Amino acid sequence: MVQPYKHEPFTNFKDEENRKAYLAELEEVEQYLGQDYDLLVGGERIATEDKIISCNPANKEEVVGRVSKANREIAEKAMKAAVEAFKTWKKTKPELRADVLFKAAAIIRRRKHEFSALLTKEAGKPWNEADADTAEAIDFLEFYGRQMLVLKDGVPVQSRPNEYNRYDYIPLGVGIIISPWNFPLAIMAGTTVAAIVAGNTVLLKPASATPVVAAKFVEVMEEAGLPKGVLNFVPGSGAEVGDYLVDHKDTRFISFTGSRDIGLRIYERASKPGNGQIWLKRVIAEMGGKDTVVVDSEADLELAAQAIVASAFGFSGQKCSAGSRAVVVEEVYDQVLNRSIELTKQLTVGNPDDPDTYMGPVIDQSAFNKIMGYIEIGREEGEIVAGGHGDDTKGYFIQPTIIAGLDPKSRIMQEEIFGPVVGFSRARDFDHALEIANNTEYGLTGAVITRNREKIEKAREDFHVGNLYFNRGCTGAIVGYQPFGGFNMSGTDSKAGGPDYLLLHMQAKTTSELF
Repeated sequence: MVQPYKHEPFTNFKDEENRKAYLAELEEVEQYLGQDYDLLVGGERIATEDKIISCNPANKEEVVGRVSKANREIAEKAMKAAVEAFKTWKKTKPELRADVLFKAAAIIRRRKHEFSALLTKEAGKPWNEADADTAEAIDFLEFYGRQMLVLKDGVPVQSRPNEYNRYDYIPLGVGIIISPWNFPLAIMAGTTVAAIVAGNTVLLKPASATPVVAAKFVEVMEEAGLPKGVLNFVPGSGAEVGDYLVDHKDTRFISFTGSRDIGLRIYERASKPGNGQIWLKRVIAEMGGKDTVVVDSEADLELAAQAIVASAFGFSGQKCSAGSRAVVVEEVYDQVLNRSIELTKQLTVGNPDDPDTYMGPVIDQSAFNKIMGYIEIGREEGEIVAGGHGDDTKGYFIQPTIIAGLDPKSRIMQEEIFGPVVGFSRARDFDHALEIANNTEYGLTGAVITRNREKIEKAREDFHVGNLYFNRGCTGAIVGYQPFGGFNMSGTDSKAGGPDYLLLHMQAKTTSELF
């Protein structure tokens, strides 16, 4: 019998013991800042002269680590190692593969505050956000391990007299995991272990902004007993290593989380078979969003304002699920906007090492410049009623910004900003609000705040997003509770943390025996 999955609880940092424990782990992490990290190829550690320098976005002079950078020659070596390891890993019992995940979950659980503190340093995550990231990584390990135990015997199909039929799932082959910087532990770990527990071997290319936490995770998987060559660690340039691996004839699938433009590039390149390739590559993609909180005239207005602010400014708005659009029925627009401004001005922005910091930095100079550019666009398209300022002298800090009075078709309301910026638009009524909510090319998350049951049911049917939340914010999906993935240009609706996710990494085989 498969043990039931239980969500990893979040840490209560109001508890003094928990605060002390986190501060102690921050000090521990500071002791190993600036270290070098090697590649891992077929179980072999490889150091290169060319390094990815990971810096603390809250203090850009502080080097978190120096990670060796793969090139095409090393990528090819890693591919050969993965192809060879697949021959035996695919035949390893699913129970043993799942056991590796359970062991890794136990290791990370014991080191939970250390991993979270590293996320604070490398990704600029405040305590609660970092803790949630680490908890989600543990959840993915536990959930996917259990899902594999459910799927290991396939699905029953009909048999006739003198005939025995089976429908089994088998692994695909070698997968390329291209993970993002905004959930550098949770999504990186989840996409990697889903592929592995299904019987595939992988090449992991983490985001260049956050490679150290990925290196630490790879060490955990080794400690948990993962055989050599099953997980190969090859951080490097997207243009050099990423394109090469996506195009490679031995690549069976690509699991990508990141921007719309790069996702489309991968999708296009993966569709073209390489010389000697004998399969269609599968692409699993989560590509971003432009997510809307709809506020009805029959809403709890305090709840609405709190949902808008939390959805927009948690982790500085650097979530594909972030609520970057508030569409409010005009009858209550001014009340919701004014209360959202009050709440936003109460938020603390600063060094995420401080337990009282609500919002830390954005990830790097490029992000800072892009977001500040959008704020300037917002000055022309609407009215900045909160925030609007940034400071990149020491770290990449931007004040939480509200832009009001926007046309629903304006750039601020249409383009993914990926920063602490939320736009407000008026709607004539609830139907008009839903029409605006559906007017982007994305379809990831959304929220509806209303007390009216008929409107909830209408939104359930007509609001075209993969994850829709009622009377709460539009971020914070929990593994196994709210499977996550979206429609349209938000990706392939892969539903991470859901009952179908592992199936994307496998193929079904029918066997029929006469006797």
